[in-house]
Amino acid sequence: MLPATNSSGSSLASKFRALPLAERKRRLAKLSENEALAVMHDWNFWARPAQMLPAGDWDTWLVMAGRGFGKTRTGAETVRMWIKDNSIVNIIAPTIGDIHKVVLDGPGGIMAVCPPAERPRFQSKDMTLVWPNGAKSLLFSAEKPERQRGPQCYKLWCDELAAWRYLEDTWDQAMFGLRLGTNPQAVVTTTPKPLKLIKALRSDPRTKLTTGTTYDNNANLAPKFYARIISKYEGTRLGRQELNAELLDDNPTSLWRRSEIDALRVREAPQLSRVVVGVDPAVSAKADSDETGIVAVGQDERWPPHYYVLLDSSGIYKPKGWAEEALAAYKNLRADRIIGEVNNGGDLVEANLRAVDIAFAYKSVHATRGKTIRAEPVAALYEQSRVHHVGSFPQLEDEQCDWDPSLPAEKQRSPNRMDALVWAISELNVPQEEETIIARGEDVRISPEIDEFEANLLNHL
Repeated sequence: MLPATNSSGSSLASKFRALPLAERKRRLAKLSENEALAVMHDWNFWARPAQMLPAGDWDTWLVMAGRGFGKTRTGAETVRMWIKDNSIVNIIAPTIGDIHKVVLDGPGGIMAVCPPAERPRFQSKDMTLVWPNGAKSLLFSAEKPERQRGPQCYKLWCDELAAWRYLEDTWDQAMFGLRLGTNPQAVVTTTPKPLKLIKALRSDPRTKLTTGTTYDNNANLAPKFYARIISKYEGTRLGRQELNAELLDDNPTSLWRRSEIDALRVREAPQLSRVVVGVDPAVSAKADSDETGIVAVGQDERWPPHYYVLLDSSGIYKPKGWAEEALAAYKNLRADRIIGEVNNGGDLVEANLRAVDIAFAYKSVHATRGKTIRAEPVAALYEQSRVHHVGSFPQLEDEQCDWDPSLPAEKQRSPNRMDALVWAISELNVPQEEETIIARGEDVRISPEIDEFEANLLNHL
């Protein structure tokens, strides 16, 4: 027999793994093929107690934990459990891509955790999972809150809440729809971020809070993950948030404040007179490489102008990949220019873009001053209430509010998203030449030579 009960912080699987090899072999040999398959998909066996659906009377189960804790698996297994007794259990993820790559097909996603007999059928036409028992899960992206108007459900899984672009709107629509049955509930799995909604959920007496760290799941994490991520960020401010799951307030030495960004956030941009795409390319595309920053910003028609952050497509790309992303932003937003930082790539930055498409306007910029000196004028525009984020850009805003200008570069992650933002706004904020008209009531002699030339010209007309 495998372990049948668990009252400690470890999973039954961890307890089984701790047994002597001979004892493990003996117990496994007694299992039939069907019993072995059942164990592979038995959440009670694999889950740590903190990952199990909590008892008691609650509305929201907030699982706020570090990277690698097993948040996605926890959400997927909760849906798998709920779907047995509830005919509609809906799911919301940050983007359509996250629905496919994480929620459905990720290593801890729905398709991976369900045995073949329980696996749902995905209907791409209406973004719905149809379960073998006839139950359904409607799949939503937080990029389009309006899609949630109308659909109702008994239970709800909200994945990576802190990464939702339209956080408040999406959450409000989700709560309007969570109204079926006698006990509507939501499980929220997220990395901790000091956002207003997350703070409100955490303090709500109807919320059941579960916290956990990356270290809680070390038995199931690859050694290379530890070598690459934990050794690099352990003990840092970013590590406290991403690994230890601490809910940190703004870095007091940063140039930006979340409260400031939140206060200026808008749902849509007005009519824009100019749009540019800032690109800060990385020099490599390995898993632990810096990201290529790709941020689009628009300028409105008022004076002095206000600026609108429209898009953040930053990520780890190969050269062709970031060129395609930058050009897609340029075309989709009908931008006026791509601004490329050339310190790392020189003329290769433009050449890489031209290799994908030649029909775009481009300007190269070269960093001759430090990041702080370049960023301070842009941060000042935020202080003047002249920069607005159209929706939320969690990773960009993390860089803005966590980057510490007092620390050397090797002590913190390269803020490529922030750099791309700074380049884009700096380009738009360059004073434009204006025509000056001087009114006067009498002739003024500016230059005898010009006057003589003008007189001779008039005599020949």
